[in-house]
Amino acid sequence: MRAVVQRVSEAAVLVADEIAGNIGRGLLVFLGIGKGDTVRDIEWMVDKIANLRIFETQEGSPDGKLDESLLDVGGSLLVVSQFTLYGDCRKGRRPSFSEAMDAGTAKSFFELFVERAKQKVTNVQTGVFQASMQVSLTNDGPVTILLDSNSNAS
Repeated sequence: MRAVVQRVSEAAVLVADEIAGNIGRGLLVFLGIGKGDTVRDIEWMVDKIANLRIFETQEGSPDGKLDESLLDVGGSLLVVSQFTLYGDCRKGRRPSFSEAMDAGTAKSFFELFVERAKQKVTNVQTGVFQASMQVSLTNDGPVTILLDSNSNAS
């Protein structure tokens, strides 16, 4: 499982010109689910994202120390499915997505990820699985973190 985590002051997802999800201060997570991912990967990723210390101790503090998590600051979470995180561009010019989980199974995994995230985070919003989406965000920092459950040290 792969995630691009961006600290945002606001973010929104539009589907067919309708707002599917939007948040204020928090994290925007682009989530890719790969072949071989398990419920353990979901648990690890949800816990890692919720507790990742990438917020300043005091918002706007001059020392810029990142010492608080999404849970500490009471932030929101916007989760957007993105199978293209499994695009392999090593050969040729067209990415191969052969390592992405099949859409039917990935949708179940995505829904379970969101369900588990809602157990930890008060406000969890999403895009629409497999839809064409327009994502807008104001990256705060900017702070962008890449996570891969297959390289975790658990």
